[in-house]
Amino acid sequence: MTRVSVLIAHQLGLLTYRAETALAPGTIVAAPLGNRAVMGVVWDDPADEAVPAEKLKVVSALSEDLSFDGPLRRFIDFVAAYTLAPRGAVLKLTLRGPEALEAVEPAKGLTLTGLSPGKWTPARERVRAALAAGPMPRARLGEVAGVSSAIITGMLKAGALAQMDLPEALPAEPKMPELSADQNAAAEALSASIGEGFSVTLLNGVTGSGKTAVYLEAVAAALAAGRQALVLMPEIALTPMVVARLTERLGHEPAEWHSGRTPAARNAVWRQVADGSASVVVGARSALFLPFRDLGLVVVDEEHDASFKQEDGVVYHARDMAIARAQAASAPVVLASATPSIETQHNAARGRYRVLALPDRVGGAALPDIGLIDLRQTPPPKGEWLAPPVRAAVTQTLSAGYQVLLFLNRRGYAPLTVCRKCGHRMLCPNCSASLVEHRLRGTLVCHHCGYFEKKPDTCSACGAVDSLTPCGPGVERVEEEARAVWPDARVLTLSSDMAGGPAELSAALDRASRGEADIIVGTQLVAKGFTLPKLQLVVVVDGDLGLASGDPRAGERTFQLLTQVTGRAGRVTSGGRALIQTHAPEHPAIAAMARQDAEAFYAEEMLMRRDGWLPPFVRLAAIIVSALDRQQAVDHAQLLARTAPDVTDLEVLGPAEAPMAILRGRYRFRLLIRAPRTMKLQSILGEWLAAAPITGTVRRSVDIDPQSFL
Repeated sequence: MTRVSVLIAHQLGLLTYRAETALAPGTIVAAPLGNRAVMGVVWDDPADEAVPAEKLKVVSALSEDLSFDGPLRRFIDFVAAYTLAPRGAVLKLTLRGPEALEAVEPAKGLTLTGLSPGKWTPARERVRAALAAGPMPRARLGEVAGVSSAIITGMLKAGALAQMDLPEALPAEPKMPELSADQNAAAEALSASIGEGFSVTLLNGVTGSGKTAVYLEAVAAALAAGRQALVLMPEIALTPMVVARLTERLGHEPAEWHSGRTPAARNAVWRQVADGSASVVVGARSALFLPFRDLGLVVVDEEHDASFKQEDGVVYHARDMAIARAQAASAPVVLASATPSIETQHNAARGRYRVLALPDRVGGAALPDIGLIDLRQTPPPKGEWLAPPVRAAVTQTLSAGYQVLLFLNRRGYAPLTVCRKCGHRMLCPNCSASLVEHRLRGTLVCHHCGYFEKKPDTCSACGAVDSLTPCGPGVERVEEEARAVWPDARVLTLSSDMAGGPAELSAALDRASRGEADIIVGTQLVAKGFTLPKLQLVVVVDGDLGLASGDPRAGERTFQLLTQVTGRAGRVTSGGRALIQTHAPEHPAIAAMARQDAEAFYAEEMLMRRDGWLPPFVRLAAIIVSALDRQQAVDHAQLLARTAPDVTDLEVLGPAEAPMAILRGRYRFRLLIRAPRTMKLQSILGEWLAAAPITGTVRRSVDIDPQSFL
């Protein structure tokens, strides 16, 4: 018997066990914990020799061919140390159940047997016609034939259909892209970095410059070298596009990893990544924690996107952790964006990141002309949201046979519902947030905790009937106005909460790209990555929306979002236009964006950050204290303030009630810590928090490098 340290996906973290044979670090084991067995991984830490041998329980290896390699173990340790999260919590992001360790079974499909099901009804005939080209999965068969599951089940019972293992798809001939001179130079530089160790490259190109085609060449180079590649996307809706591009370029389909896939599908991908049979993965931020056998390249597309920040559980920024993941694997990482984050720009300016620039659009298309509509001078009609110059431009664009995008980064019909008689606001019972009306569903919804209720007929405060009125626009309300003003136009609304989930959203985006919609009404979902060939006019309904908060990143995010969404116009055919409705055309972010002067914006923003002692010139950390009882939250937050470290140049601000004062029924207070970048902030925070024990219903969350201040 030998002693081993085992990290388990539990708050207990690292425990000492016995093993009947020597187990190497990285071995996946079954570890007894109480009256059950949990999965764990043999870790590099020395075992505790002080525990008597007879008190140690015995672990057993669960797999002979799958393990967590050194780079992955180092990455888990780094994430835990950087985020101040328990190592067991980070391990939980990487482990799946024992079923993921089992070999992936071949996909099953249905085929014709030649036997008759009895009477060949029209539905059964459609099944037979669909299978004439060969076997296919059951779900796909139902879609193609347009029949119910009962029809297929009946044909199976009658012996007319049989289940079989589907053959693996044969690789197709890779399609080599036609690249411009700038694209080719960038692609060659990225491809040359494969196998040369760790490096960070910013691929900075204007919207429509073909950044995706460039980094796909680096992915192909990694696979040619026998390495694996990971492409991180900020939105699930973007993955089908990149999957299709990779399939065309490589000749085979990459693996997908995101919450839209079934648990069984994710188990299969986990196993294939671990055994090396999945050579490339396209996924959401959690794909960082897959157990790659030989990771040779990491790509972070739209690296500036706020969706890369994980706000719950282990709080981390996927862009920053992607750099750490690549460094642990001695692999290059590519950060791609038309509007890089301030932090990335700062690192590039200091020479820490290499920069590859794509200054021109593919095919010579020009960037769109951008105009500002000052709503103080030309407001829309009362109770409506599109100003007269916008309506004229939309009418002109539709008459010319092109598409229009009406952009508003606000889901639902209206962000606020108020009683006209007494002024009562409809609020979430669990959060200090207004309920958002979703008129198509007839509900009021909280976008923070998911609470919803049917829109009432009477005011809950004064009892007035039919007095509840919507205030402000959401995309559903803009859609309503578009249908009224242009009744002959085909209107399509694209939002992350549309019925049908990711599959329907992907199908709707395909319809839009084929020109099957004249007016597209969309949220930030449509602001990134997509090319709509017929889109010539983009209208930003409310350009000031992101500037209303006190967030120090408000200007940066507004500039990025407006640049990205206006960049959808004229990507294929020159002559694109963008109109931004605003009450603040003089705001630096909006003015610079209208001039398309990114250099001036970044220079001014850097000065503001430096003078204001804000990132990237200092480090920030937030401590969020919450409790079911408000006084418990107040008391613990004040305890932390009283015991704050007395360290030169370390500044502790607060506690203050969080802007989102109640979230999911918990009262919240925030402390903000500011320190020089050279300070070892995590060790100071760790000692501080360890000296302040948690009692009652109090919970603490530490957010290193916060992106949100709610």
